[in-house]
Amino acid sequence: MTADDLICPRCSASVRMGGGHYACASATCGAAYPVIRGVPVLIDEGKSVFRVSDLTGSADAPGFRGSLLFRIGKKIVPSISHNLEAAKNYSELARLLRQAGGKATILVIGGGVAGQGIDELLAEPSFELVETDVYLGPRTNFVCDAHDLPFRSGSYDAVIAQAVLEHVVDPGRVAAEIHRVLKPQGLVYAETPFMQQVHMGRHDFTRYTYLGHRRLFRGFTEIRSGMVSGPGETLAWALKYFFLSFVSTRPLRIGVAVLSHCLFFWLKYFDHWIRRNDASFDSASAFYFLGRRSGTPLDDRELLRLYRGGGVF
Repeated sequence: MTADDLICPRCSASVRMGGGHYACASATCGAAYPVIRGVPVLIDEGKSVFRVSDLTGSADAPGFRGSLLFRIGKKIVPSISHNLEAAKNYSELARLLRQAGGKATILVIGGGVAGQGIDELLAEPSFELVETDVYLGPRTNFVCDAHDLPFRSGSYDAVIAQAVLEHVVDPGRVAAEIHRVLKPQGLVYAETPFMQQVHMGRHDFTRYTYLGHRRLFRGFTEIRSGMVSGPGETLAWALKYFFLSFVSTRPLRIGVAVLSHCLFFWLKYFDHWIRRNDASFDSASAFYFLGRRSGTPLDDRELLRLYRGGGVF
């Protein structure tokens, strides 16, 4: 990925590097974008909820990543979450990209840190990963808002959005941007929650049923889709947040959260068995979609035929 592949997120004109920043080549626009700690920040503050000033105080944007103590705690305390499919789906994505031949360029939206199960893609020398986020994470190549991706149309062989679309204000707009920056036969992989409580505070907006998630990617032909975490995880999350609703001070909330993880982490293991029943789709924690860019949107009548679940009582 070079400067020639970048566009202005405000007007879509070319950008050029000079004077330690990127500038829009359009005389009528003239937008300038800083480079902070070596990372280009291509955000149009006129349209985005994010501000460049959010990035100047520390390595992590406020509210997005915890303290060192918090990260250590995450390694010690058992998790109530369990991703059933990510590693297999990333392996399939890698296989499809290798099958196409040549070097593949992959855009990772929300890639400030490595996603769960993505190791095979990271280890493949023929894959170039361009990792973007809205904060300066350890893997962030570009800071940008996914509603206005600063990349030319048809730039990428694949786009990944793992646990991202619940945190954008307009998922449809982001899905359209993913479609735009992909090559004609480009691939998309997304994981998005259905039955999960609010996380990341004010930066949490949307949930999707299985059919709702499929409709979000109606501009793509499905390769595979399904449940990435199931009803066992849903129940564990619900119990944790039920008990959290009784307390409001930060120390108490941390204590209740840790205790909940220790008491309910085992529920997620039921999902290995439960997911064999389509009825589990009605209460799954999250879904995934792997698809190929298409020029013909999925018809809504066809969408209804794709329902998987227990049906109406």
